[in-house]
Amino acid sequence: MAAITLLDGGMGQELVARSGDEPTPLWATRVMLDHPGMVRDIHADYFAAGATVATTNTYAIHHDRLERFGLDPMFHALHLRALAEAHEARAAFGTGRIAGSMGPLAASYRPDLTQPVEIAAPKYAEIARILGAHVDMILCETMASIEMCEGAAAGAQAAGKPVWLSISVDDHNGKLLRSGEPVTDLARVINAYPVAAVLANCSVPEAMADALAGLKTLGLPFGAYANGFTHISGNFLKDAPTVKELTHRHDLTPEKYADFAMAWVEMGATIVGGCCDVGPDHIRHLAACLTAAGHQIV
Repeated sequence: MAAITLLDGGMGQELVARSGDEPTPLWATRVMLDHPGMVRDIHADYFAAGATVATTNTYAIHHDRLERFGLDPMFHALHLRALAEAHEARAAFGTGRIAGSMGPLAASYRPDLTQPVEIAAPKYAEIARILGAHVDMILCETMASIEMCEGAAAGAQAAGKPVWLSISVDDHNGKLLRSGEPVTDLARVINAYPVAAVLANCSVPEAMADALAGLKTLGLPFGAYANGFTHISGNFLKDAPTVKELTHRHDLTPEKYADFAMAWVEMGATIVGGCCDVGPDHIRHLAACLTAAGHQIV
């Protein structure tokens, strides 16, 4: 039996569902301004469900996302607000870790928008310096190309905390990043920058076994947290999309998702959880399955 880190589930889709607001390209960032405390409540629900890590609602807080809405002056304040809501939930629950999320620059699932390392790294470093004093690790999420991974991993070092690097893979071929590059090419990144764990996220759960087979060869703790979308639509890959362009799949019950995640654990994964459209009920059932199988959730 193994010691398993149980991540939380998706934040953005949960916020959209609970707020009832019309989705905007700012995703979950706007909700923190319009509905203070809602992020904290979702963190609290994930802790209560059995998650041991709260992932900060900072994924999309980038200058390029905020500038088009006139919110860039709030760049630093929004990070602090997200951090405060995660800390409030952890303090109320009494235990747990906090992962500082850093998502892709410009847009998700868009390897064509990858910025050169020398440009991307300072942007990530600015965020990492804000997050560093307040988190247990940095989680670079949904990285769609090897160069995107390099920029994030380089910048994340500024936090002075362990760096977890998570890639998004092709929904039809989990052996490849969304850029078409092999998952095993990530070796180039972990050989160049200190990385404490490698993961795959925000792809369909059916693609994760192939992704994990590649990650396992890298010699680091590894894991996965999949999404609950049917696929990433062409409309979502256009400029400034909203989550209205993504279709929720109705077959991914907590039971079915746990079946996927338990198979990842059988492959040797020691970090599992959920991404977009995977909610507290999924995490609760997964926690129960892990415990029933004799694993220790840490």
